[in-house]
Amino acid sequence: MDALRRDGIAVTLDHLGEDITSRAEAVASRDAYLALLDGLAPLQLGRAAEVSVKLSAFGQALPGGHDLALELVRPVAEAATAVGTTVTLDMEDHRTVDSTLAVLAELRRDHPGTGAVLQAALHRSEADARDLAVAGSRVRLVKGAYAEPRTVAHTEKAEVDAAYRRCLEILFTGDGYPMAGTHDPAMIALALELVGRTGRSADSYEFQLLYGIRTGEQQRLAADGHTVRAYVPYGADWYGYFMRRLAERPANVQFFLRSLVTKG
Repeated sequence: MDALRRDGIAVTLDHLGEDITSRAEAVASRDAYLALLDGLAPLQLGRAAEVSVKLSAFGQALPGGHDLALELVRPVAEAATAVGTTVTLDMEDHRTVDSTLAVLAELRRDHPGTGAVLQAALHRSEADARDLAVAGSRVRLVKGAYAEPRTVAHTEKAEVDAAYRRCLEILFTGDGYPMAGTHDPAMIALALELVGRTGRSADSYEFQLLYGIRTGEQQRLAADGHTVRAYVPYGADWYGYFMRRLAERPANVQFFLRSLVTKG
């Protein structure tokens, strides 16, 4: 993390652990985040280090999982606020969207900086983007890594790219705090164009990229005065996380291999 700080790049930390099968495992996920935030406290990094959570790791898919996930993620949001940072709720497959947005609404009552993630591939995301593009609303836009049926999502690359452009424009022309989660040079260029078109200040948006992927681009954007945040997953479940991402969208194999070759 010190190297990222020297480059002027912020981080969002994600403790891996999506395959939750019991309440005890969900509680362990909560405790891992509380320990993380306790460790961040003396560093006084504030918003330079935030955390991302997947509600599946908090038991969202268990019986009564919506209430359980809200119960367990709330103290994480409280701990984040206490150290001057915030939480972003990652979005998972389409069956979880309503629950995740409902948890978001509850957390924002006391922690208005809680962030959301939208997946442009889902048909519903343009409407969700309009609903969330309001003052104070932090929204990370990604293309979407989950293999979804055509009934709920765009499945062709050109369709997904077009949907991402539409959602990005909604967010950047809205009143919220958009976070462009993309490594795609065309989408980064569009975000920069939208910044110029809307006159957004440098503290009103950010770019988010995976740690270790296109590092040269991350450094370039940060050097140009843009807020850049590296997404850093960690924990014992890293291999399972990596393999699931590749299995869910085989095109990711080419993406990761290309990144390993170019490194920026």
